[in-house]
Amino acid sequence: MNYTIFDTPVLKTVTRWLAIFIFKMSGWRIEGQLPDIPKFVMIAAPHTSNWDLPLMLFVAIIMKAKIYWMGKESIFRWPFGRIARWIGGIPVDRSKSNNVVQTSIQQFKKMDQLILTVPPSGTRKKVMYWKSGFYHIANGANVPILLGFMDYRRKVGGAGPLIYPTGDIETDMKIITDFYSTVTGKYPEKMKEVAIGSPQS
Repeated sequence: MNYTIFDTPVLKTVTRWLAIFIFKMSGWRIEGQLPDIPKFVMIAAPHTSNWDLPLMLFVAIIMKAKIYWMGKESIFRWPFGRIARWIGGIPVDRSKSNNVVQTSIQQFKKMDQLILTVPPSGTRKKVMYWKSGFYHIANGANVPILLGFMDYRRKVGGAGPLIYPTGDIETDMKIITDFYSTVTGKYPEKMKEVAIGSPQS
């Protein structure tokens, strides 16, 4: 995994205080807490805006969570590629999603500590398809799923319940989507429906 901002002691402290200041000035607050476990997959939802990524990073910095997040390859092109990796980004080739799942599982098995953040929504259009890759990563690596969220209506970001995948994706996804049914994205009209798609949908 890449060396990130979370590995830079002085900068990590400065950016945390800056994130706290920005959050308070903009009326946002943190809710919930990180589980005291070394490995888990964290959902970042709902995903309806490009603002979700910086806000998610603020939440992670404030909560002292060393996260890695997945993003489409175009984000990592010059001149922003090095910065994206430095803030925990991992480029994803959407045409090879099965490899992404298997590679992520192997990373969990190799590392003593890992928080992998995965935005499950496959599109930011009216119907928000949920890719199942995050579930298969957690189930295959035998790690739980933390329900991270950004609620723009309440201006609250943070951590919700911890879900341990049972292998019954239909039942587990019902629990997960029920939680997010009360969370409002920046553009609510883009998240009226939720449909569970395949890892590459």
